[in-house]
Amino acid sequence: MDYSQQIYKILETAIENGASDILISVGHPPTIRVVGQLKPIVKEKKLGTEETKGLAFVLMNEDKKKKFVTNKDIDFSYDFDGKARFRVNVFMQRDNVSVAMRLIESKIKNIEELSLPPILHEFTNKSQGLVLVTGASGQGKSTTLAALLDEINQTRSVHIITIEDPIEYLYNPRRAIIDQREIGSDSESFGKALKAVFRQNPDVIMVGEMRDLETISTTITAAETGHLVFATLHTNSASQAIHRIIDVFEPQQQNQIRFQLAGSLLAVVSQRLIPKINGGFIPSCEVMICNTAVSNLIRENKTHEIPAVIETSMKEGMISHNRALSDLVKRGQISQKDAEMNSSNPGELKNLLR
Repeated sequence: MDYSQQIYKILETAIENGASDILISVGHPPTIRVVGQLKPIVKEKKLGTEETKGLAFVLMNEDKKKKFVTNKDIDFSYDFDGKARFRVNVFMQRDNVSVAMRLIESKIKNIEELSLPPILHEFTNKSQGLVLVTGASGQGKSTTLAALLDEINQTRSVHIITIEDPIEYLYNPRRAIIDQREIGSDSESFGKALKAVFRQNPDVIMVGEMRDLETISTTITAAETGHLVFATLHTNSASQAIHRIIDVFEPQQQNQIRFQLAGSLLAVVSQRLIPKINGGFIPSCEVMICNTAVSNLIRENKTHEIPAVIETSMKEGMISHNRALSDLVKRGQISQKDAEMNSSNPGELKNLLR
């Protein structure tokens, strides 16, 4: 069987149907996700063991195949004839090969096009400090980071270095010089790439994911030493993000990290993608700005009090999750049911909607 031709047809179908994702798994036909709904590609039959392996291996060069065979899973990006780029994860499940592909839009959308809070523009003008974009997997963190970096690219003459696994969005240099480093091909690990970045004369650094102690520690140091740093974390709220960072360190180090974070953190944007009433998705963003009150709470280990500060600091541009959800409901963009499903405090949300 010509797996190259088959994968070509699958990718073409996904693009034609405006799919966000493609899933290839044994016992199912190739399946695409369109506006959140999984839809089998009707013309394709159910895939067997050899077919899923063949389709996966067509996407990989020899080096990637070796890494996959050794590690049993691999992340990489895939350019489809210049028509589209995909973020790909190939993994083993029950001795079979499965593939999950996420379509990366070729055009980087700006803050307005993504319906993100206007306050995010302010973070692109800073000269140093740490901006975190948090949320679960698939909630648009990379897309938000791309919008922020591309705004800097278009407005400031600076040197931007990104450290990604894999590289997702490709930037067309405008006023900025942009170097994009991919883990695996350009550097062995986030930790090594971050240590090297200090010798590469950056003004702005983007860390695709703060995964471990070394990466988190070096990211905070970079933000403290005159760099503007953007990074992502897998947490569901601003206060959770701070707790997660501090919790990675040994108990005897945590007090020092609280002080470092209180001094270097600029903001946390925690986002969730909510289904829109008229199709598609829209981000609901909690925005925490590290003002004097928030800095003090971080130093004093009172992160549980941060949501109250966010709720009472709307004039400074802060937005709570429930406030963001209620605004989207009031504007007729999302349903109250979906808002309540995505709220950590549905009772409070109902009060806001009354």
